[in-house]
Amino acid sequence: MAILIFKLPRLTRGSSSAAETIRAAVRPVFLASLLAVLAAPRASADVGVVLNESLDESMDRITGTGHTAVYFSNICAESPTKLRLCQPDELGSVMSTYINIGEDQSFDWNIVPLNIYLYGVEDSRNRPIFGSFKIKHALEERYRENYLSGYCTTLACQTSNKAEWREMVAATMIRGVYMFIVDTSVEQDRQLIAEFNNAPNENHFNGATNNCADFARRIVNTYFPRAASRDVLNDFGMTSPKAVARTFTRYALRHPELNLRVMHFAQVPGTIKRSSDVRAGTEQLFRSKKLLIPMVVFANEALPVVVASYVLTGRFNPEKEFEKHPASDLAPASSALRLQDIALQDESTQIVGTSAEWKNYRKAFKSEIEENRDSPEVHDRSRFFKVLDEKGTTSMDAGGAAWMHLSENGESISVGVSASNALARESNPQLAYKLLLARTSVFLKSPKHRRETMPEFHQDWANLQRASAGASAASASNAVSPKLARVTPLLGGIF
Repeated sequence: MAILIFKLPRLTRGSSSAAETIRAAVRPVFLASLLAVLAAPRASADVGVVLNESLDESMDRITGTGHTAVYFSNICAESPTKLRLCQPDELGSVMSTYINIGEDQSFDWNIVPLNIYLYGVEDSRNRPIFGSFKIKHALEERYRENYLSGYCTTLACQTSNKAEWREMVAATMIRGVYMFIVDTSVEQDRQLIAEFNNAPNENHFNGATNNCADFARRIVNTYFPRAASRDVLNDFGMTSPKAVARTFTRYALRHPELNLRVMHFAQVPGTIKRSSDVRAGTEQLFRSKKLLIPMVVFANEALPVVVASYVLTGRFNPEKEFEKHPASDLAPASSALRLQDIALQDESTQIVGTSAEWKNYRKAFKSEIEENRDSPEVHDRSRFFKVLDEKGTTSMDAGGAAWMHLSENGESISVGVSASNALARESNPQLAYKLLLARTSVFLKSPKHRRETMPEFHQDWANLQRASAGASAASASNAVSPKLARVTPLLGGIF
């Protein structure tokens, strides 16, 4: 789908943007077209390899292999262990295996709705824009209560952080995610559904021969035989997530009729440690200081062989593939919606953004900070996430939108920390502005493989403009309310 991009002028307090006028004129046409597409019967399907970045925990801290799963646009979850075709208004699902899913039975795999996997909520409008373990845990508990009734009744399943069903809830809170997607057919989906619904779902996970990458490889090879394979040389005989993504991508490029496109979902800014790039086995040996130094000391003669093996046969950069084949729309039958007549840039540039665009935004952000340097909201941005997480308590509304509440002496203020409620009437305008300042700052400082897509950033920027105006109005009407004054010491200068 062609994404509409409009240049925004320099952000200033209380200013209005001509781009908003353009968006207001285009939005009804866009929404009408989108609704027409969503109402149409599903005539096609997609399958994709999901490549999750590496976490700084367990064996992943040493191997750097990350995790892999499988995305379907037309297969949905009848239950966590039962597949069915999606309805026209559903966005698909993600299916994965783990060492220990942790449910009452030792299942080999689970399947969850796509937005649950990415954001922890059904409606992406309620996706969190601030990442913390408090919020992720609340999303996990909401998922357990709504989806795992009858599957997760033991105390270990309900309370253990080692139960890996939790990793299938709001994955973007803890790491960046890439998806390598190609076209399939409904008939292929039906065959896969029949195969998995009729086969035993019993855990036989084995890190060496039956791991998450082997699981993903088996599924995509069901659609396209020999499309994905292990890299015996660079992964020392095992199957790695990066090898599956690399071989599947190269297969798709040899078959242009499959319409390869790549999606990137950046990790949500917040207090959770940033995830790391996924690596092959030989790549990790010479890129990781933990392993490189022992190799230099004890096996220096092997280092040139390791480097040559990776450089010659194993190189693969997910971000570069995203830049070459970018996509950002996961709506059903999205390829039917093409608004080329009103698109202002080619689709690739719209999604990834140019260096000049990102540079202009950094300049505009710097100007915003300088012009409002006397405003209390712009100070201590770097500490905002940490203080908010330490001082705040979390709650969820019915739709899964998250709130953070801060209180002292019986007085309470709240800020929405989801896309749908950050600027809501109940959300404190000064805190909302500070939240969006901190979020915007993270993406503008990040390297390109850590940034969100340009359409997402445009929305963040528009929200920052609205928050700026709201904070300005609140300060003008009541510089610091009595309630706010009482809470300010608790926040340690957060205002």
